[in-house]
Amino acid sequence: MSDNTSPEIPLTDITVDIPGEQTEVKQAPTTPAFAMFRTLVMTALLSGFLVVMVVQWATPYIEANQKAATEAAVFNVVKGASVSKAFYATDNGLLPAEQADGNGIMIYGGYDDSDRLLGIALPGVANGYAGPVHVMYAYQPDQKAIIAYQVLTMTETPGLGDKVLTDENFLANFHQLDARLASDNNQLANAIVTVKSGTKTQPWEIDAISGATVTSTTIGVAINQSAQRWLPVIHRSMDLLMPDQEPDGETN
Repeated sequence: MSDNTSPEIPLTDITVDIPGEQTEVKQAPTTPAFAMFRTLVMTALLSGFLVVMVVQWATPYIEANQKAATEAAVFNVVKGASVSKAFYATDNGLLPAEQADGNGIMIYGGYDDSDRLLGIALPGVANGYAGPVHVMYAYQPDQKAIIAYQVLTMTETPGLGDKVLTDENFLANFHQLDARLASDNNQLANAIVTVKSGTKTQPWEIDAISGATVTSTTIGVAINQSAQRWLPVIHRSMDLLMPDQEPDGETN
């Protein structure tokens, strides 16, 4: 027998628009522009406040570390010194450190236990291959020479530029680097210059490190620029640096 049952036909919902009636359309809620702006402003203010608080908290520690590093550098470059005294150098002369007004630099006298001046530590800076190179060097006024130097900070290439920290031949340049003043006492008699490795012939020349010529030159530039400006000032103010001491190192 044949099955006369009709197949089921799926039903489909049909939406019919009825004239005269409006269909309600629901929209997602929107955030007012002012509320967004207010949130951003509050977030920025809070972030700024936190940054200021962190800086204020950290500044004394940073300054203390910098002071300790500077004092350590003074004793490293002024051999035998047990006491350091800070002075403020301006183009007009030296002043006590407490009179610093932001128009000069701090320099440091290194003294032994008898208060005899052994050397003067000065800062210098010049741009190297990867950024500024800050140095501290020691000047001995009786010898009219630079007797030591130390890198304070730099970002030179490891294994190349940092050879200036350890290369014995390079460090030997600063055992007696000539820094005499010219007859007018307003500049060096001979500019301190860095020369190609193995070509040094003059006592005011710095023999560069092969493979680290740029950094070697930067050290020379930093020291020369600093010495040209500040050594004449120091010689005009020796009575402040060594008030009870003759220029030859003898005490009164």
